[in-house]
Amino acid sequence: MSLRLVKAAADSENDDNLHLARLLLLLGSADARKTTAVTKARAVEGITKLAKMDFLLRYPTCLERVLAVLKKSPEDVGVHERERTSIESKMIRFRYGPWDARYRRWLGLLSSRGLVRLAMEGNTIVIGLTDAGRDLTESLKRNPTFAELARRSDITVKAVGPMSATRLKDFVYEAVPEITDMKWGDEIAI
Repeated sequence: MSLRLVKAAADSENDDNLHLARLLLLLGSADARKTTAVTKARAVEGITKLAKMDFLLRYPTCLERVLAVLKKSPEDVGVHERERTSIESKMIRFRYGPWDARYRRWLGLLSSRGLVRLAMEGNTIVIGLTDAGRDLTESLKRNPTFAELARRSDITVKAVGPMSATRLKDFVYEAVPEITDMKWGDEIAI
């Protein structure tokens, strides 16, 4: 593998726009399953829950395992061989699990651009798309570059969206138990 390829992968990981697009697709999938304006405003309840669903979206081999445990078809994820062996398929254990600490930043960026609405309910931040966020999400879904990510967002939300954040955390640890025993900084090869 060339150093240029590693640098390109690192640059894309550090580009907020890719992450914002992925989160919009995930929020769009959650939004589409809601039926009223009130429930759409609460499409995802909590940053932790969003991060856990995004973990499954970012690492489709883990989504396959979750679907298998749920007795759903892991083949629906459609993981390509290149995804199983690419540098992006590896992750590093940090903090309290494989959850990225940048979600508050990303949600702040989405909110400042008028794409999501954030509200506090007790200690929980609820996240919903604005009309502008829905429009942009629909545009992303129509873009062939994001078609597979949009499809996997729908699969993720359908499979685990109804779970509470705590139940989802526990469930991911059940489905991918090796992440519970790892030390910070260890590579997770799934």
